[in-house]
Amino acid sequence: MSERTIAVLAGGLSHEREVSLRSGRRLAADLRDVGAVVLEWDADATLLERLRTEPPEAVVVALHGGQGENGSIQAVLEMLGVPFVGTGSRACRLAWDKPIAKAELARAGLATPDWVVLPHATFRDLGARAVLDAIVARLGLPLMIKPDQGGSALGAKVVYDAEDLPAAMVDCLAYGNAVLAERFVTGTEVAVSVCGWPGARALPVVEVCGDGGAYDYVARYTPGATTFRCPARLDDEVRAAAERAALDAHRLLGLRDLSRTDAIIDQDGTVWVLEVNVNPGLTETSLLPTAVAADGKHLGELFAGLVEEAIRRG
Repeated sequence: MSERTIAVLAGGLSHEREVSLRSGRRLAADLRDVGAVVLEWDADATLLERLRTEPPEAVVVALHGGQGENGSIQAVLEMLGVPFVGTGSRACRLAWDKPIAKAELARAGLATPDWVVLPHATFRDLGARAVLDAIVARLGLPLMIKPDQGGSALGAKVVYDAEDLPAAMVDCLAYGNAVLAERFVTGTEVAVSVCGWPGARALPVVEVCGDGGAYDYVARYTPGATTFRCPARLDDEVRAAAERAALDAHRLLGLRDLSRTDAIIDQDGTVWVLEVNVNPGLTETSLLPTAVAADGKHLGELFAGLVEEAIRRG
């Protein structure tokens, strides 16, 4: 690419700050490999002044968690007229709210595990034990417990025994104000990244090979804790179904440039969409870079192309 000046935003103040910094450092290095001039900026009180006094040609948002994925930073960039790689603010907000996104996907006919979402106040006002008993009666066990917003599996846990539910709820509410309780689906865990604008396409499917437990924060970001296979060990029909589900989710939620759909494929070959991420991680253990490498691409070249698209859009 030509020597574009690109600002990579990373860090921020969410629970996922350290992961974001790792994503930002890797992306900055890969963009420099392909000839870009990269400014590495934190998302702090100096950001708006920097955008005015040192305007880059485009911005890449490598923020994870609330500030980077709930549409707030994207809305600021849109107000300032700064071209950026990634989904627009309104669609970010839709995807960020997991229950609302799940409802949109279910309404369109995609399979997503049945769920209940309840705010902290419900457990306090109606009695935690009674509410937990009602959740188990509705969804059964095991359950996946996670915050209704957020990423990196923070606060997420698989619960097999009803006696472990109260502790899981407390852990979950440390990262959000509402609990999403979801029927746990057993099967092959996969991630399907989608890239490109306007012609979105699915990258090779990544299979997550863990120890049988949840693909949690430690499993995600500890080198060697989880094995990935890409392409995934799926027959052609199931692989195509997983790719279609990711593309459908990307389009239904109005996403742009990049997304990653996490799913479980059960023994019948049904693809159960768990959630969709608008700013996939870019660390050395993240799934998007694994898919990009399996596709024979360089991460810096992929993002350089997306930068050019963002500038054309702008």
